[in-house]
Amino acid sequence: MSMMTEKEAGRTQVAPAGVAQRLSQMEMLLSISRQVAANETLEEMLKTIIQLTTEKIHSERGSIFLNDERTGELYTRYAQGNIRREIRILNNQGVAGHVFQSGQGVIIPDAYQDERFDSSVDKETGFVTRSILCAPIRTAKGVVIGVVQSLNKREGVFTEEDLKLLEAMTQQASIVLENTQQIERMEITRKLEMEFLEMVSDITSEIEIDSLLQKVIREATRLLQADRGTLFLNDEKTNELFSRVAMGGSIGEIRLPNHVGIAGAVFTSGETINIPYAYADLRFNPAFDKKTGYFTRSIICIPVVNKEGRTIGVTQMLNKKGGSFNQEDESRLKAFTAQVAIALENAKLFEDVQRMKNYNESVLESMTNGVITINAEGIIETANAASLKILRVALDEVLKKPAREFFIDNAWVMERVDLVSKARKEAALMDVELDTPKGKVSANLTILPLISGDDKDLGTLIMIEDISSEKRMKSTMSRYMDPGLAAQLMDGEVDLLGGKSVEATVVFTDIRSFTTLTEELGPQGTVKLLNEYFTLMVDCIQEEGGMLDKFIGDAMMAAFGLPIPKGDDEDRAVRAAIAMIDTLNGFNVKRAREGKMAVHMGIGLNTDTVVSGNIGSPKRMDYTMIGDGVNLAARLESACKQYAAQILISENTFRKLRGTYRIREVDKVIVKGKTRPVSIYEVLDYHNEESFPNLMESVNYFKDGFHHYQGGRFEKAIIGFQEALKLNPADALVTMYIGRCEQLLAHPPEGHWDGVWVMETK
Repeated sequence: MSMMTEKEAGRTQVAPAGVAQRLSQMEMLLSISRQVAANETLEEMLKTIIQLTTEKIHSERGSIFLNDERTGELYTRYAQGNIRREIRILNNQGVAGHVFQSGQGVIIPDAYQDERFDSSVDKETGFVTRSILCAPIRTAKGVVIGVVQSLNKREGVFTEEDLKLLEAMTQQASIVLENTQQIERMEITRKLEMEFLEMVSDITSEIEIDSLLQKVIREATRLLQADRGTLFLNDEKTNELFSRVAMGGSIGEIRLPNHVGIAGAVFTSGETINIPYAYADLRFNPAFDKKTGYFTRSIICIPVVNKEGRTIGVTQMLNKKGGSFNQEDESRLKAFTAQVAIALENAKLFEDVQRMKNYNESVLESMTNGVITINAEGIIETANAASLKILRVALDEVLKKPAREFFIDNAWVMERVDLVSKARKEAALMDVELDTPKGKVSANLTILPLISGDDKDLGTLIMIEDISSEKRMKSTMSRYMDPGLAAQLMDGEVDLLGGKSVEATVVFTDIRSFTTLTEELGPQGTVKLLNEYFTLMVDCIQEEGGMLDKFIGDAMMAAFGLPIPKGDDEDRAVRAAIAMIDTLNGFNVKRAREGKMAVHMGIGLNTDTVVSGNIGSPKRMDYTMIGDGVNLAARLESACKQYAAQILISENTFRKLRGTYRIREVDKVIVKGKTRPVSIYEVLDYHNEESFPNLMESVNYFKDGFHHYQGGRFEKAIIGFQEALKLNPADALVTMYIGRCEQLLAHPPEGHWDGVWVMETK
């Protein structure tokens, strides 16, 4: 055997070492794939890749960013306790953005000398970045889906070999990463669709139209992550769009011609409008923003179309959180509004069925009455909790049972059901007795036919009103407070009548020039007038869920938030006050036709902590309220005379209002018996163009004059007030302020002027 040369021997030793190194690297890469694939979540995968790359590259720290194609951002994700956190940056910024856009890895030996490096992260964390190795994450097809970074080589500097190794490691993990991203997106989409279906199911199950509209706007704003939303419906009689409900703004009614503005454009064209920058669009009217102080950034407006293809309104969303509304938002809102239209018509159908009953108002308003429906085959379809309580049975004893079998001990009920079905006319049975497993129950029954839109028989509805002593007590209490409150007081397990400090909005009313009226009417006429007047006013209070506290001669005291708060009691009180003035105006029109004197009133509102509860002696007690908050409401009612106003509210009430109303600040005063000044405001919503021409423009001039008045600039104040007076010469408040300013100019106030007026009378 011939001898090998030294050179040949050297080659035979090197070759196996190179092969071993490549095999070792391949094993490492396969190990990375296995370790990454062993994780279940994207967060765990990212953590594993960072640990492996940091270990193999011998760096101090590492990070990995994936690209979000929808937002154009690079993001990384990590867990903090049970909460998942995300960090996002634009995919064209910094070192990571450069590598993602170029698709080329970089080695930065001195981070602070590179203009692409953002040092703010070091300042926040206290970590000092010396060198950076950054590589793109490529799929097998060469698509860049993210970047990986290693910071600060532990020994020496990052090399091209490190970069190649880092790219090989990330490419090995990219397949699993890409698949996991896709699965996660699919899961998120599936989850959103399931939530959407559940939400639509919940909304379309609502049969009461006002509750339905509340749900629609609440869910639409949540669905699109919008700040506010409004649903406009078309009034075919007036060709106006009006809002029945709004989220984040007024719950009162807003009307505008159905061809005006963005909502009008969508309604007339039937096309969606998506505006990323509202103030750059000529169709946007900034007047509402100026009026409310709200700033509109982005708008999306979708037509609401019924099943016949006719546009019945529009849904408008404002200010998407985190950006503008996109194509996906349009699609989701379109699908949502399609369901809304169906639900609206279903709710309207139920309203029509309810109207057919023409029955006792308390039955129609109170769902504490029993309701049983029987389908066309004679099977009981539904039975509410009240019916089970009245009939003293369990649900499984009623539901899906043949009606004749269930009413076997009350066979006369089914005889009446048969008559109603044949005649298609309702039947009302008063004070009848029903046999139950636990005895007899006295009740009023109303039996109604259920008829579809195409005149088909759907079955029968039976409404049962319990007229036991408990019901009679509720009926009596409902004469003195809101029926809903009476029901809660009777049914509540806790003692709602115990003395306690609560926040409430107190309302005082008083008739103006009452002595003159009594002299004209005499005793009997005065009593008749008061009965008519109080009947109208109490209805306005109870319509908004308020509690009548007491009558004090021709005055009236009421409260909102007692004994049970509703969450928006200040708005309810203001709406009740507006309704009282509107109702009184209609009452005066009737009196004028009869040749009688008009009745005028003042209303004062204040929100504060009051003491409420039973006050009196063991023989006679009265549920009422006392405290400074009550006194201030009374002072404001009296102040209506001084400020020629009909509704005055305190700053306490004004600050808590959720709705948008036509309000102006009229003064900052110290009321009699107090030392702390309080701002008072006048509510003007009951006015129309005839009673207060050019209202908003006049109010703006008044605000300008009032601003100068409070600053002690009385001459400029007079100019503003005079401009307001030109627009409405009958505005007595403006005339009063002009006189007050002239007096202050003639006799300047001593010391510092703070714009506070001291009231000398109660």
